[in-house]
Amino acid sequence: MLHKIWLSFILSAFVATCWRVFVDGDLGSFEVVMGAVSDMARTSVNIAIGLIGLLAFWLGIFKVAENAGLIAKFSRVLEPFLRRIMPDIPKGHPAIGSITMNMSANILGLDNAATPFGIKAMQDMQSLTPKKDTLTNSQILFLVLNTSSVTLFPIGVFVYRAEQGAAAPTDVFIPILLATSASTLVGLFVTCAIQRINLFNRVVVTYLVGIFSLLTAIILYFSTLATAQLSEQSSLIANFALFLFIIVVLLAGYRKQKNTYELFVEGAKQGFDVAISIIPYLLAMLVAIAMLRASGVMTYVTDGVAYMVAAVGFDTRFVDAIPNALMKPLSGSGARALMIETMQHHGADSFAGRLASVLQGSTETTFYVLAVYLGAVGVKYSRYAVGCCLAADAGGIFTAIVVSYWFFG
Repeated sequence: MLHKIWLSFILSAFVATCWRVFVDGDLGSFEVVMGAVSDMARTSVNIAIGLIGLLAFWLGIFKVAENAGLIAKFSRVLEPFLRRIMPDIPKGHPAIGSITMNMSANILGLDNAATPFGIKAMQDMQSLTPKKDTLTNSQILFLVLNTSSVTLFPIGVFVYRAEQGAAAPTDVFIPILLATSASTLVGLFVTCAIQRINLFNRVVVTYLVGIFSLLTAIILYFSTLATAQLSEQSSLIANFALFLFIIVVLLAGYRKQKNTYELFVEGAKQGFDVAISIIPYLLAMLVAIAMLRASGVMTYVTDGVAYMVAAVGFDTRFVDAIPNALMKPLSGSGARALMIETMQHHGADSFAGRLASVLQGSTETTFYVLAVYLGAVGVKYSRYAVGCCLAADAGGIFTAIVVSYWFFG
């Protein structure tokens, strides 16, 4: 399915560019699109190169943690839950540990740490299937959980809102958490329904109740803090957790009489290979997205949505933020730019400005995640992964719009 979407992006961009040249008379459109292709081709390589150091470092730390037995111990906490929603992963398999670490990093908003853990998880799950070019059920569910990941600390959104002059930059905090939680739940339910996994199992229900009770307590606490306190405390907690994890891993390896230096170097060597291997996949997807943007397809889509919404008599204020919703699954930097542009044009405290902020924090960059993770394991056939990921995105987008009307009416 991914290859069909990729081709449709490029064909749509070509048709739209032809229209602009031969109908609208904009003779420079082909040059603009091809310029975007060149820029994104360079960006794809820069992204991969930028990942080398982070991948090498965290894969090195992960190697030490694995040999020290920490991953095995930590994974036992989530193993009962993960084994019931991912039944094709055997008990005690290393994939449980790497999935656990990835999910923990995503919840804390530690994207730089989550990516190496996620790549490791995909590789671990890939070792369980004889069909190396096809996603397994567990890999699909893992991808869905990543593209819809619940993030407790969307600090980046608050920073941009503050820069754009928002009176209360954190007023979107609760709406973002509600939207991203809805995205995760939709993705989980849709994927489990397709895979015929029973989510009403006693163990699964117990974990979900516990997780969302904890989320509720954290939300209530952080929602009472001022912007400066929220930023400082969340940053302190996140970085302390990361640093503490590194120290615990190294000390555990030393206690087990492991050569932590050699283990780190052995794991870090994989970082370069993995980063280089994902370049073709990033190049393919990001270039297609750039063509889609430069050709004006996004503009045509939003204008069409506004017309249809107005025709049925609904409020059209949310349409001003639709470009952000459409761009977020395709490009994180593009969606961030659109969020800032929306706040600049309409105002940070306008309905459109707030909605764009909520949309920015509601989901991950779906096609970027798919390109990186599928590229890391060389998968060609994604099966129904794209559909489930987009269903989660749709749940997050719909909830973001509803919650924004509720909070900011």
